[in-house]
Amino acid sequence: MLRIAVPNKGTLSGPAAQMLQEAGYRQRSDPKDLLCRDEANDVEFFYLRPRDIATYVGSGDLDLGITGRDLLIDADSGAEELLDLGFGRATFRFAAVPGSIKGDGPADLTGLRVATAYPGVMQRWFTERGVTAEVIRLDGAVENAIRLGVADVIADVVETGATLRQAGLATFGEPILKSSSVLVRRSGAADLVPAAKQLLRRLQGVLVARRYVMLAYDVRADALDAAVALTPGIESPTVSPLHREGWVAVQAMVQRDEVHRIMDELYEVGARAILVTGIHACRL
Repeated sequence: MLRIAVPNKGTLSGPAAQMLQEAGYRQRSDPKDLLCRDEANDVEFFYLRPRDIATYVGSGDLDLGITGRDLLIDADSGAEELLDLGFGRATFRFAAVPGSIKGDGPADLTGLRVATAYPGVMQRWFTERGVTAEVIRLDGAVENAIRLGVADVIADVVETGATLRQAGLATFGEPILKSSSVLVRRSGAADLVPAAKQLLRRLQGVLVARRYVMLAYDVRADALDAAVALTPGIESPTVSPLHREGWVAVQAMVQRDEVHRIMDELYEVGARAILVTGIHACRL
């Protein structure tokens, strides 16, 4: 039975469970449950702290897991990214009191104290750039470290920046890391077993279904080439003759965030009865 780690709480927990449900997997009904067995798909789901998931997968105790890229790198546990799942996006950045740092390049951090809840991420970042700085590990409330005299700079996940501004801090320099949720497995593991391949295909299908919609429309045959140029589809659009002579019906997948522009342009080339349908699941 395939053993998969899922975040038990936090910002990744709900979206991870939702995505697995969209992929056809059973999920726990009680948020206090630590295990959910899906007999129909031959899978067991273990609900763990997001920060621990890479460790369990990297050790081989669990086959796959869903966690954040930042937590994967921070753990340095022998797990590797298999698929970007697209939710839980976050940016990891430096912040300090405005004007307290002379520059905004890596070398400007040499000799400084950097407080963070992600020491593994920071040690790796400094090592790759040949910078010597003191990394101070904190488990939370990192933005208070400078005010309390613990650090000169902090490195933390930044969303709107409101919390930093309240603490009298501002971001500087380029982002350290852009993170999102990822599916992970043990580095150097053998080829995926059938149940794991099925999970991967299903999750890829959910990602496609979220990005695309099905567009259907009628158009005159003499305008078909212009219409198809706007809706080439994945492989090729489906074109069927209509009972009305000289007209055809077309179906094609288009990107969700482009659909309204495409509909407008289709109308301009003569397409009519333009309809959009959501895609709940697919296999490409």
